[in-house]
Amino acid sequence: MGTVNSRDGKLYLDFRYKGVRCREQTSLVDNSTNRQKLNRLLTLLEQQMKSGSFDYGHHFPDSPKAEYFRQLAKVSQLKASGGRMLFGTFANLWLVEKRVEWRVSQIETVEGILRCHLLPAMGDSMIATISKTDILGFRTRLCEPDLVTLKILSTSRINHIMTYLRLILNEAAERFEFQSPWRNIKALPMPRSEIQPFSLNEVYRIVENVRTDFRTYYLVRFFTGMRTGEIDGLTWEHIDFSNRLIHIRQSLVRGSLGPTKTPGSCRAIAMNQPVYEALQTQREQTETQSNFVFCNQRGDSLSHHNVTKRVWYPLLKSLGLEKRNPYQTRHTAATLWLAAGESPEWIARQLGHANTGMLFRVYSRYVPNLLGQDGAAFERLIGNGPKGESSK
Repeated sequence: MGTVNSRDGKLYLDFRYKGVRCREQTSLVDNSTNRQKLNRLLTLLEQQMKSGSFDYGHHFPDSPKAEYFRQLAKVSQLKASGGRMLFGTFANLWLVEKRVEWRVSQIETVEGILRCHLLPAMGDSMIATISKTDILGFRTRLCEPDLVTLKILSTSRINHIMTYLRLILNEAAERFEFQSPWRNIKALPMPRSEIQPFSLNEVYRIVENVRTDFRTYYLVRFFTGMRTGEIDGLTWEHIDFSNRLIHIRQSLVRGSLGPTKTPGSCRAIAMNQPVYEALQTQREQTETQSNFVFCNQRGDSLSHHNVTKRVWYPLLKSLGLEKRNPYQTRHTAATLWLAAGESPEWIARQLGHANTGMLFRVYSRYVPNLLGQDGAAFERLIGNGPKGESSK
């Protein structure tokens, strides 16, 4: 039996349909007359559900769940006919179901992959008839230059597209009980990720020569290792000056605040003295203007793309430094901490890594270049000779 409840003075229906909890908001104010009206509607809905005549979209045409149940009905009908479903039909249902699990940025990414690549290639194919040959042929076409722009997709992009094709096919195979065609298909080999950390001298040159309104921004980036979305989404409520901690609780992606990249990315970053002083300076400049620690002149969050194109790249060019993406500030923080001898476990916590594996695998090879001391520490150790023992 459903119920009529109130939220912010307006009534909403709370009921279950096909095992799914549904809550539909109305514009009716909370009073006895309107409650009676909605209770009568609930009775009607339950009668229709029992008789099999209930149409979710008819009663709630603007509800996101209406599309979900429309797609679910298609699945039920097609499953009854042996799983003869078009790839495009199932892919759209799969996307509707996955929305509740993903951040907005991931939803937009997958929508783009479906629209630009998967649906044009396989949308009209019966999903149970797609073969391994079809999959490999599709991947081969992805590797070819675009006929109009002549652009070539990166290996990383191709693997990303293929990942979602695999997820869709495997999910369909499980539901419709056919053998997935995705067997022994390996990802394309990736070129080694290009890590280009700055030296400490280069960091100081950048901070000293950047526009004054971005000086604290880049100093904090270099000396905390925050991701772009983390620092752009940083708000004053998450700055703890008393304990000198920066609490990472959210991320700004494509202009929208959302959860961090991974659950482990939620962390507390210790402020070193330069960062502490920089944030104190920043507080004097923007705390009364915006909730965001770093904002534009209107008090809005920074646009990552605008800052990169108008501030970051022109600055590197003016200093004669090789063009590198802003993410290298995070890599720089990691390598500088390692070079300074900080505990790998502490560094991993600062960066939001689950363990120290990535530090040693990705960053450690850059430390000697930063210090110009490859082997020097051990040289000093053995140069001191034995202690507490008489030579024989």
